[in-house]
Amino acid sequence: MILKRVLLVLLLLSISKFSHTPHLEVTDPSSWTNSSVWDHNATLWSVLHPGSEFFTAYSYGLNVEFILRKIAHLSFFGILGLLIYWNLQQQRYRYIKAWLYLGLFAFLDEVHQAFIIGRDGRLIDVIIDSAGAAIMLLILYSKKKVSKQ
Repeated sequence: MILKRVLLVLLLLSISKFSHTPHLEVTDPSSWTNSSVWDHNATLWSVLHPGSEFFTAYSYGLNVEFILRKIAHLSFFGILGLLIYWNLQQQRYRYIKAWLYLGLFAFLDEVHQAFIIGRDGRLIDVIIDSAGAAIMLLILYSKKKVSKQ
């Protein structure tokens, strides 16, 4: 039980650390330790107002870096969804609650990224993160359903 909680906290902290790293590139491990730089001109309104970058599509092309970032989103948040599920007590709607908690964290994480110079927060990433968790939770649900038969 304690291991599940420790793993959950470690993954939450790891995701937050990577989100706080400016100019992060998956293909360049030396960028993983860049010092954080806050955008002191950013406000919650400037990040979340209608028409802001948060609600727009990506402006950069489809390349290896982009694909690896999206795979990282799907996999890290998929694992996070499972860890959240395993840390919830047995109850009704446990899968849905895990997915909703994950979605809330993903949203807050993307908003946080919008305040870091060299990063951008996007609603589409919240959707990708939530999809990663939904896929993993559906796989878990299917496996449990099959094992009960």
